[in-house]
Amino acid sequence: MSLDTRARQHNAPPRIHPNYPRRMRLADSLQILAVVSVALVVAVFLADGGAARISTPADAITALGIVTGLVGTDLLLVMMLLAARLPAIDRAFGHDSAMALHQSLGKPALYLILAHAVLLTIGYALVQPAGFFDEVWIMFSSLPDMPLAFLGVGLLIAVVITSLVIVRHKFRYEVWHLVHLLSYVAVLVAIPHQLSVGTLFREGSLQRYYWLALYAGVAGSIILFRFIVPIVRSLRARLTVVGVDQEARGVVSIRLSGRQLRSLKAKSGQFFIWRFWTPGLWWQAHPFSLSAAPTHNSLRITVRGLGDASSALPRVPVGTRVSFEGPYGLFTDFARTSPRIVLIAAGIGVAPIRSLLETATFAPGQATVLLRSSTVDDTYLVDELAALCRARGAELRIIAGKRAPGTSSWLPGDAVQARITLATLVPKLREADVYICGPRKWTDEVVRDARSAGLPTRQIHFERFDW
Repeated sequence: MSLDTRARQHNAPPRIHPNYPRRMRLADSLQILAVVSVALVVAVFLADGGAARISTPADAITALGIVTGLVGTDLLLVMMLLAARLPAIDRAFGHDSAMALHQSLGKPALYLILAHAVLLTIGYALVQPAGFFDEVWIMFSSLPDMPLAFLGVGLLIAVVITSLVIVRHKFRYEVWHLVHLLSYVAVLVAIPHQLSVGTLFREGSLQRYYWLALYAGVAGSIILFRFIVPIVRSLRARLTVVGVDQEARGVVSIRLSGRQLRSLKAKSGQFFIWRFWTPGLWWQAHPFSLSAAPTHNSLRITVRGLGDASSALPRVPVGTRVSFEGPYGLFTDFARTSPRIVLIAAGIGVAPIRSLLETATFAPGQATVLLRSSTVDDTYLVDELAALCRARGAELRIIAGKRAPGTSSWLPGDAVQARITLATLVPKLREADVYICGPRKWTDEVVRDARSAGLPTRQIHFERFDW
């Protein structure tokens, strides 16, 4: 073997990024745990004599109603964990994917809970005997804690309906978020009827201890990672606003200073949920990505005034105290699977792209940055991006122009007519990880283009600026 050949082999990049296998092992383990949790609720039901009590058709229907309720409740608890911002879930799936899975489980969980209510009513009605609606009234009026159970079902229906995209966007974020928190109340008010109705959760039973431990574990995770950890981190960091820099009309970069920020282990591309403690802003939380690589004593975000609250951020006073939750998201170098990288942004989606470009691992010539805008003037942080691209040997391309009416392409109308695609813009696309950040519909169109080019799902990473 020649020296030149050995050198080429030595310098050849690995086919799979070393982060990817570790992340997949963690993701596989968490998925197995979720499946096992569903199997366990059925196994515990059977081990506690659930099948032995079936002797009539009414018993069989009642048992099926119990199982659907147990599985449905278990899915609700899984949903809560997905939204609890546990570090392991965030590292394995990222916030966007975790919340997408959380949302997708809403309907199945609700259907199982409704089946639980209907099947139990039928089973009890066969024993009485009584009509279906007569049995509903008997359960509501005579069984302990059943009004709370009915309330829980009603709250779950409200949460699922308001989570539908077509309904969700009719509410302000704060209203929608408040309604969504009712899912916690729905689970809490359902617990008493589990403990007081029937013999399934009788004192000393395996079912009782298993479910109480499950509830305690989930509640503890939510309290720890949604409340205690953010409060402790915010108090320790003592973040304050030290500067507000105008980037464009309605767009500013907010510089924050604090202490012991290395302990946050924040990565370029991640986001925090910020709360600015100043009149008019303190009661609202804002999810914004880092727009520069974090340091031991400083963070930076770049925001655009779009809504009622974010439009006031450009005027936030220097010296304002800031609390936060995070960091969150897998829009980082940790998600890499390939040596090449393509960064694509539209609008204020440039913020995490800019920070990721600063620290991502790649050799000169292995990175491409695509900025999409209606006009060249609509690009933000472009001077910083250009300087970073020159310093790191990355290619920067600004794709400006209006989209053609009636088209579903993320590219301008003239590019569509010329049959330009992501694959033609980036010749070695299939050898790269693609990071996309921008509005939801636009992001979906870029993802569709990437998949059409044959890019595997594992190499496509995106964050949507949406709720």
